Parts: sequence; C-alpha cells; structure tokens
Amino acid sequence: MDLVAPVVVEPLKRRRCSECRQGPLERMIVEFNAPVCLDCADLGHLVFLRRGDTALTRRAREGSALWAVVVRHNRRRTRYERQGLLVEEAALAEAELSCLADAEARARRRARDAVRRAALDVEITEVLRTEILRLFPSIPADRATEIAVHASAKGSGRVGRTAAGRSLDRGAVTAAVRASVRHLDTPYDTLLMQGVPRHQARTRLAPAIEAVLRAWRRGGGDADGRGRRG
Repeated sequence: MDLVAPVVVEPLKRRRCSECRQGPLERMIVEFNAPVCLDCADLGHLVFLRRGDTALTRRAREGSALWAVVVRHNRRRTRYERQGLLVEEAALAEAELSCLADAEARARRRARDAVRRAALDVEITEVLRTEILRLFPSIPADRATEIAVHASAKGSGRVGRTAAGRSLDRGAVTAAVRASVRHLDTPYDTLLMQGVPRHQARTRLAPAIEAVLRAWRRGGGDADGRGRRG
C-alpha cells in the first residue's frame, strides 16, 4: 500500500488550534477546514528537519515510522513550497549517526541536544514522573520517565505545562500516558501513514490502548485517584 504522509502547514497568519485553543501556532494541520495543532493531531512528538541535506532527509524519512511533510504558502508564486519534514527523533538521531562524517550534521545534532537540555525542567518532570508511577504502579520506570520528560518540556504546551498537568489532575496525567501507548504500543502511526483519519484510528485501537492502561494500573496505588477518571 502506498504511504500517504500527513501535510503540515506553517501558517502565514496567527491561528489557534480548533481543539485545544493553543496558539498562535507555528505549525498545524487542517481538518474539516479548521486548524489543529500538532499535539492534538498526534504529531507533537516529531521533530522538524529543515530541507537542504538530501542524505540526512532520506535516511531520517526511511527510519521514521511516522513522518509528515511541512509546507508554507508562497504568495508571490501562489503555491505551497516544501520546508522540510517532521520525523521521529530516534530516526533523526540514527540518520545523523550515519552522516557523522558531515560536519554540518554534527553541528546540527549538538544544537538540537542543547535545545533539548534547555527545555528540560527537572523539578516538574520528576513530580509528573512520580504521579505517573502512582497512578500506574506497573508501568516500567524508564517508560514513566520518558513520558514525564516529553510531557513537561518548556514551551511545549503539553500536559506537564498546563494548569491541569501542574495540579496533577488524574485525567491530564492519564492522557499523557495514553498518548505514549498509542504511538509506541499500537500500529497507530502505521494507520496514519496509510491514510486512515486519526479519529478512526483512535477508535479502532481504543480497546488495545485501554488494555495496556489497565495492566499498568494493577499492582497498587490509590484507588480513588485525583480528578476525573482516565
């Protein structure tokens, strides 16, 4: 089956997400003629790779289970022009390893690592990690850490940076764990690349996702929890 890569737009005007109201958006997709931010579109975990390095782009795209094309409208030429790709971070890191002889690739990796370190707020991350382990006592510890780091990156607008996330609302924390399961433990990304609408893909995989969450909830923890149920 031919792959159908999602198309991500860099808007020329200030736009807000039609689902979570975050904005202004740097990048978005368009669904039913409405802007949707990358996190709501389940593309927020991808990293941007600007066009220009053909070998790096090809290797990152081939190694990424889910990727998207980023475009921007050129008013003068009245057409959309490709700006680069969104790819999985692990795929980009692997592609850069393959291109280490290229000094520019090494510099790009150092810059990306510096941005990542700067975005990490240790205190917020650790508090969120502790709450994930409380709600899901059987989740692997390294997985809880990975989810907490991703959800609490500065400036991301993700759950660790929202009021609900900072107050450790049960529903908000569970949403972060559910998103991780969706991408890493189900064929969700593959379905998106096959052109399945994300809402249909979510519905199709919901039972499998909930089965993982139930398994991780076993083993202890507070039965009452906090906030609404996940």
